Amino acid sequence: MRAAVERFRAVYGSHPLHLLTLIAGFALFGYVVAIIRPVTLWNPNAWWQSMLVWFAAAIIAHDLVLFPLYALADRILVAASRIRPRSTASVSPLNYVRVPALSAALTLLVFLPGIIQQGARTYAAATGQTQEPFLGRWLLLTAAMFAVSAVLYAVRLVLARRAKRPPG
Repeated sequence: MRAAVERFRAVYGSHPLHLLTLIAGFALFGYVVAIIRPVTLWNPNAWWQSMLVWFAAAIIAHDLVLFPLYALADRILVAASRIRPRSTASVSPLNYVRVPALSAALTLLVFLPGIIQQGARTYAAATGQTQEPFLGRWLLLTAAMFAVSAVLYAVRLVLARRAKRPPG
């Protein structure tokens, strides 16, 4: 069995599960395209509310604006991590910054309508509450994620320094 998988990997370039996942993804995409109609994608009464417009705007905003910005931020972070003195332990801080930053960005994306109080009347009618605490809670969650990451980094630094210390 391993020989067959290795032959497949040599021809295809990846594991057979990769091909299976691609086929399943394209099948799902084909199903969605077959089910939805153009009316679903385009709103002739208010063109800016159309799914197609928002999808295109999301692609443009991400690929032309956001990706270069966070790629630049990551390059700066990588360059800054190379400048540290040799006396510090060999624990890279990169992932201890990347993980909470990505988590904060994803939670902002999920809760942005509540943070900017979009649909405040509908939310108040449905829940009897306001959307005022959303921003503060997101900021607290972000601070907590960075704090936990900083504590984990500090623990990792201590463990690395202890491992480097000669016994005696």
